[in-house]
Amino acid sequence: MEGNKKKILIVDDDGFLLDMYAFKFSQNNFEVYTFMEGEAVLAKLKEGINPDIILMDITMPGMDGFEVLENINNNNLSPNSIKIILSNKSQQADIDRGNKLGVAGYIIKANSTPTEVINEVAEILEKNSLLKKDK
Repeated sequence: MEGNKKKILIVDDDGFLLDMYAFKFSQNNFEVYTFMEGEAVLAKLKEGINPDIILMDITMPGMDGFEVLENINNNNLSPNSIKIILSNKSQQADIDRGNKLGVAGYIIKANSTPTEVINEVAEILEKNSLLKKDK
C-alpha cells in the first residue's frame, strides 16, 4: 500500500496545527507537504509538484487562501488537484466564494477533530475518484 500514498499539500499559518495535521495525515498513508504562506505554495506548484489534494486555510498573512486558490486557477497550476478549504471562517459568503473557486469541500476547523478532518478529506477524495471513473 506504500505505493498508493496520496500527496497532500497543507497550507496553514499556524505552525502547531500544521505540524499536527502533517503528523496525522502521514499516519494515514499520505505523503505530506506543508506551507505557512501562499507565495511558497505557488512557487512549489510552479516547480511542478502535483498534489492529489490541496488543503487550504483562508486567513493567512500576505496572500490569503482565496487569493492563492484564484492564482492556482488563473495560472492553471495543478489542475487535477482536489482543493479543500480548512478554515475557521464559516460565514456563508466565505463558503460561497470557496465554491466559486471550485473547491470540493469546506471544512470548519473549530467544528472538526483532526480525525474528522482526515475522514472528511478521505471521503472527498473517494467521491472525486468515483466521479472521474464515471466520465
